[in-house]
Amino acid sequence: MSANTGPATASGQTTALSIIFAVSGAHLLNDLLQFLLPALYPLLKETYDLNYLQIGLLTLGQQITACILQPLFGLQGDLKPKPLWLPLSLAIVSVGVVALATANGFALLLVASVVLGIGSALFHPEASRLARLASGGKLGFAQSLFQVGGNLGTALGPLAAALILLPLGQFTTLWFVLAGFAGVALLSYVARWYAEHQRQLSTRPAVATRKPALSRDRLIMAFAVIGALLLSKFIYIETLKSYYSFFLIEKFDLSAQDAQLYLFLFLGAVAAGTFIGGPVGDRYGRLAVIWVSILGSLPFTLLMPYLDLFWTATMSVMTGLILSSAFSAMVVYAQELVPGKVGMIAGFVFGFAFGVGALGAAAMGALADWIGIVAVFQICAFLPALGFLTILLPRTAELYPESREKLA
Repeated sequence: MSANTGPATASGQTTALSIIFAVSGAHLLNDLLQFLLPALYPLLKETYDLNYLQIGLLTLGQQITACILQPLFGLQGDLKPKPLWLPLSLAIVSVGVVALATANGFALLLVASVVLGIGSALFHPEASRLARLASGGKLGFAQSLFQVGGNLGTALGPLAAALILLPLGQFTTLWFVLAGFAGVALLSYVARWYAEHQRQLSTRPAVATRKPALSRDRLIMAFAVIGALLLSKFIYIETLKSYYSFFLIEKFDLSAQDAQLYLFLFLGAVAAGTFIGGPVGDRYGRLAVIWVSILGSLPFTLLMPYLDLFWTATMSVMTGLILSSAFSAMVVYAQELVPGKVGMIAGFVFGFAFGVGALGAAAMGALADWIGIVAVFQICAFLPALGFLTILLPRTAELYPESREKLA
């Protein structure tokens, strides 16, 4: 199997751009299909008389599945790579789309959300590992390119809602199964390259894994801080994904379709920030990106609940652009903490991010039923303040005392 490659890196590796673009495209399709559920929330709330807590539970059902299963799937992939899991994941997601299109009540919607979550859990660890394998050493760039595909898919969800789902109804979701079939075909191609790449690696001498010079306690502290940073980022983003349209409808009396267009602007900014963050981390260091990303969004989140529609939209775009830039850096940084466990760590980061975001969204939904959605956004605005915890993360010199090079 061959792939278009970029220039060789200093280590002699090459970047398989066609493979990274292919897996990023599959990520776009996966996350577009995943976002069909929250895109339908305004319609489902009205049709089935759902409250904010039930909407939060749908998000929880979808994301907590990924939270629990992704580290397990990632560990299995570390023990023995699973190329066929890639097309299988989009096949499962397609089943979830069919279930979503045909559900006629909260219970069946919850089943559909869980099936979607299982497919996502199967996809992300192996796809992230594949992006790393194809990176040629440009880890931040490859991870960002992989991530931006997913963010673009998520951003397209509100457009699909505004133009298709909300005007034409829940059953039109069934048409998106075609995107699932396209994802299965794309990942079948990628899986063949992946299998051949693994076969070639098996014929080469094993490379010794360099281990960071961190004590067990220091490593636990580092992952606790990463968990807190993921909490601040993903509770805020999942709250906006689930309730931003309701916030705009309640505060500015927008239609559901118009609110979805403003949600698209926010999610488009998230996609742009994700792509920018990886290469910047390669150049200037992961910790610098994490510092700027989490804390840099704080002024914008604090201002957003108190402004008019234009400036609310502007603050949401700035928040999405800045807050999302850290994720690729956080994934690569966490993988460097535990070398040789790429899939397990990717599964942990993705799984924890999805799970804590879903739990937070469910909690915010319950709180919104009590105090109102505008007050919830005023409370969530303080979450990026947890970015100050970045000071507790080990520096490069602590990870590898023998080298002063940046993590790469």
